[in-house]
Amino acid sequence: MADDFWEGAEITSSYSRAQAIDDGELVDVSSVAKEAGIKLPVAMTRTAWCRCVEVPPGVHCQDESGRLWDVVWMLRCAIRGSRGDTILFGVHVRHDNREQTPPLVRLKAMCGPGDNAEPVITVMMPDED
Repeated sequence: MADDFWEGAEITSSYSRAQAIDDGELVDVSSVAKEAGIKLPVAMTRTAWCRCVEVPPGVHCQDESGRLWDVVWMLRCAIRGSRGDTILFGVHVRHDNREQTPPLVRLKAMCGPGDNAEPVITVMMPDED
């Protein structure tokens, strides 16, 4: 039976969400998400953070708080019309000083169990799991 398959198995290692946040692999953005109306805890992978929130050197008229708000607000908008535990959404992210619409960066948000089986949201690049 499938339920008995892992019974008695020894856990050799585990890596909690809290550890990932402490290590910097995940960035907790829950306070900004709460301001945007998202009730669940939200974290971004370091890759998504670097791609969408960090401001590249020399890029003018950009700051991390504004870029983070853009990501979280677009997540909030995507959640409103969603069904299921995975949402694909995008945000335009400026990586240079050109005066044109910045390229669209596609993101994925997954709702799943946190360290204590509570629902949490993780924002990541589409190829991350």
